[in-house]
Amino acid sequence: MTDSPAGDAPPHKTTLDKQVLVIAGVVVLGAIMSILDVTVVSVAQNTFQNEFGTDAAGAAWTMTGYTLALAAVIPLSAWAAGRFGTKRVFLTSVILFTLGSALCALATSIELLVAFRMLQGLGGGLLMPIGMMILTKAAGPERMGSVMAALGIPMLLGPIAGPILGGFLIEQLSWHWIFLINLPIGVIAFIYAAVVLDKNFEPARSTIDVIGLLLLSPGLALFLFGLSGSAEEGTFASTRVLLPAAIGLALIAGFVMHALRTEKPLLDLRLFTNHTLRTALITMTMFAIAFFGSTLLFPQYFIGVRGEGTMMAGLLLAPQGIGAMVTMPIAGRLTDRMGPGKFVLAGVTLIFLGLIPLTFLAADTSYWLIGAALFVQGLGMGMTMTPIMTSALAKLRPTQVPHGSTLLNVTQQTASSIGTALFSVLLATNLSSHKESGLAILSNASEEDYAELVKAGVAPPQPQEQWFEWAASAFGTTFIVACILVAATVIPAFFLPRTRIAPADDAPPMIAH
Repeated sequence: MTDSPAGDAPPHKTTLDKQVLVIAGVVVLGAIMSILDVTVVSVAQNTFQNEFGTDAAGAAWTMTGYTLALAAVIPLSAWAAGRFGTKRVFLTSVILFTLGSALCALATSIELLVAFRMLQGLGGGLLMPIGMMILTKAAGPERMGSVMAALGIPMLLGPIAGPILGGFLIEQLSWHWIFLINLPIGVIAFIYAAVVLDKNFEPARSTIDVIGLLLLSPGLALFLFGLSGSAEEGTFASTRVLLPAAIGLALIAGFVMHALRTEKPLLDLRLFTNHTLRTALITMTMFAIAFFGSTLLFPQYFIGVRGEGTMMAGLLLAPQGIGAMVTMPIAGRLTDRMGPGKFVLAGVTLIFLGLIPLTFLAADTSYWLIGAALFVQGLGMGMTMTPIMTSALAKLRPTQVPHGSTLLNVTQQTASSIGTALFSVLLATNLSSHKESGLAILSNASEEDYAELVKAGVAPPQPQEQWFEWAASAFGTTFIVACILVAATVIPAFFLPRTRIAPADDAPPMIAH
């Protein structure tokens, strides 16, 4: 097959048929369960503290434990798919996630809840990479953009819909329902997948890379565990952060050396010889750090500075989701015809423009202005995530897709955790810095001087409002870092293909294991 102009592409190659759409529905259901559950639980932290008599650190383990289980199981995706088949692994993942959800709702202590959350994570960690493998096989390389648009929707909307759903369930029903709601979805997803997915599969009689497993899974888990401690400590310069992160990095480095020397590694790092995949993963790393890291700032600003409830904070984020829904299907389909580069560059530019007004946040910034900025960001996000995911896998041969999908998910999960840790520390540092600076000014000001500071806009009219002004300024300063990181994403994005990506058959031979 030769590369052809976009206009020569046959319609059936770029349009999703009924069969692919049906399969996409299965995968999206699984992705929604896995991704939405992360943000739904994040809004229940105070509820868990009150319900189980624990502190913030204890409640945070309901999120940390889930993340660590994800990190441990994602590297197994490619091997599990080859050994047992994507359908069997997907069905098993749905069962584990649904069972974990039911047990979480029955938990009588924080320790049991954390344990059951980890069981959820073991199932949830396989849903996305296995789902990508299923969709890629069903659609083929010519329609990767369109199918990735389907997968990108829950990835982008999860952080927005989660607080709304979680807040509603907790306020109107009880915390148990943030887990019970997964049961009907899980049952539907299992039956749907059992009926729809192809069961013709001859499992490979290959053995697992035990050394690779013992290096990579605990390495990722320890690294992410260390990063998660930075939010609690408010700094990276802590033994709680540095020790596990350093051990994790050492194990990951050991895996890299092992994987490049062994014939059949757990995760084939030789795929990095593929220029398109390598560029896409670098772009994804920078984008995920900036996007998923800065996303956590919005609900904290709405709740902590503006005094909104959890559900209202989620609703205020809705313009971002609406913007993404506008551009994501269009970018997905046109990426198949025109290549990902143009859309990623345009999307990153829109995100940057949408972040600029947020660098000037105050305690009374208009919600209309914030909503407009979020909508512009959403437009950019819809043009960015899907093309990056598409370019990462579109150039791979079918036998390489399982490893490529696993690499993409490991990259996305790790980068998201780095972004969350980075912006948590930045916000904590800026909050402390702005408060200390403000106190230094006000402590030396006479009554007349304070009146002048109020007139100049440096100090609030009422002393009790001082913290909110300082906090808003701290958020604005943190968004400056988000702007810089988003702008830096342009560098790797510039090297993404700006014409239709030729199928893998036209690619030069790759080093295979």
